[in-house]
Amino acid sequence: MAELSSAGGMEFKPKRQGSSDKDQFDNLEKHTQWGIDVLEKYIKFVKERTEIELSYAKQLRNLSKKYQPKKNSKEEEEYRYTSTKAFLATLNEMNDYAGQHEVISENMTSLITGELTRYVQELKQERKSHFHDGRKAQQHIETCWKQLEASKRRFERDCKEADRAQQYFEKMDADINVTKADVEKARQQAQLRHQMAEDSKAEYSSTLQKFNSEQHDHYYTHIPNIFQKIQEMEERRIVRIGESMKTFAEVDRQVIPIIGKCLDEITKAAESVDHKSDSQMVIEAFKSGFEPPGDIDFEDFTQPMKRTISESSLSNSRGDGKSEPKFGSKSKGKLWPFIKKNKGAGPEDFSNLPPEQRRKKLQQKVDELNKDIQKEMDQRDALTKMKDVYIKNPQMGDAASVDHRLAELGQNIEKLRLEVQKFEGWLAEVEGRLPPRNEQARRQSGLYEAQNTSAVNSCAQDRESSPDGSYTEEQSQETEMKIPATDFDDEFDDEEPLPTIGTCKALYTFEGQNEGTISVAEGEMLYVIEEDKGDGWTRIRRNEDEEGYVPTSYVEVYLDKNAKGAMTYI
Repeated sequence: MAELSSAGGMEFKPKRQGSSDKDQFDNLEKHTQWGIDVLEKYIKFVKERTEIELSYAKQLRNLSKKYQPKKNSKEEEEYRYTSTKAFLATLNEMNDYAGQHEVISENMTSLITGELTRYVQELKQERKSHFHDGRKAQQHIETCWKQLEASKRRFERDCKEADRAQQYFEKMDADINVTKADVEKARQQAQLRHQMAEDSKAEYSSTLQKFNSEQHDHYYTHIPNIFQKIQEMEERRIVRIGESMKTFAEVDRQVIPIIGKCLDEITKAAESVDHKSDSQMVIEAFKSGFEPPGDIDFEDFTQPMKRTISESSLSNSRGDGKSEPKFGSKSKGKLWPFIKKNKGAGPEDFSNLPPEQRRKKLQQKVDELNKDIQKEMDQRDALTKMKDVYIKNPQMGDAASVDHRLAELGQNIEKLRLEVQKFEGWLAEVEGRLPPRNEQARRQSGLYEAQNTSAVNSCAQDRESSPDGSYTEEQSQETEMKIPATDFDDEFDDEEPLPTIGTCKALYTFEGQNEGTISVAEGEMLYVIEEDKGDGWTRIRRNEDEEGYVPTSYVEVYLDKNAKGAMTYI
């Protein structure tokens, strides 16, 4: 920009050069203002980019939070599978991914937006100073030019006046009619004007030299310096915006490795998905523990049907004028035992569940109780330490104030331990480590024995061979088990009862709490009216009023292969 002020020699052409100088300042002023506008536009661009990054990060965090499992809910339990664990890891990595976009926004704000905003303010001040100096220099050279013009006009006027005075003197001197005094006066006037012209000439010469010197300094020193400063200012602005654009890219590049790690973790989580493991977990969660049904025996209908003595006695017991309970479908089909679930809470020992599910529930209950015991013991230990501190330092508190709480904790721990023992006993029964203890079941067996004399000896023999070793007929205040009426009673009022095809012995106690099931006690003898058809359930009858389904693995079946109606499903 310094080249804009180069002068065309020593010839003085102030009007042309001054006008050109002013035009150059106007052009530079417009250009530098445009440069500041570009810088401010870039600042606005980066600011909007940071807002987008923040908004994107916020949306990612909200998305991750939205799909996080709720604590202490069924949904949280579902996240034990490898596929759902991988999804949870993806959500967590997306949260970290969002954090990197927040880092981009923060770095761009501090390194670009903030820095450039401060720089723009400094740039405006510097630009204002340079153009102020330029205008000041212009005003100074214009003042010198006006002084030169005034000196020149005065010199010109004095020269003309001196010339007229000289002509008048010569005219007076040539006129013979003019007195000598008038001639002398004209001569003195001419000399005075001539002296004034010489003085004006000297002043003009001095002013001209001074102006030429000022003009030289103006065009070769002051203005070039100002233009050079403006040029440097403009170049610094250009460099600064270029550096900011580079920083813009570097801020993004710095987080790429971390974002890459987030994506690598998502890939790693996806590769950890194991379909075999998930399938096995489903199997472990829902397996019932029931044994598969055995092979179906062939029944030869060509042989004459004969009744065994026990079967005849059972048949006679039905023929004493009492009708079988009408509990069967019109198609002689099997009622599914889980048509309707009990709305009330299940038994405390989970006896309504299949063996494997019951074992898991009992083990879970034992673990929960042990955790509660540990929590209570930790509180007791903390209070004991606090009491010791109070004893050693009475000013800190009264030691007797914690005795009541310690006593409560001791009682709670004892109650929890009793609960643990109770559930561990039930768990041991399920796992086969202890024989089941159920007096109610034995009472039911006793009632059955009193009603069915034909099955007494068989039941007694089974009880004698049971793990208990003996059976004692005891009276108890406990309520006998009752089977609630079902919604199907009306449907079966006109149906013929199913014939008895054998007997069975209950190997375990079963609490029939679902529709279509019947409760049995360990060792109890019952009639079989429908054999297991492959679904793990056998239909039995206790007496004229009670019949239903029990798990096949809970009973030992003795079929009378010659009985009428046996194996009717073949």
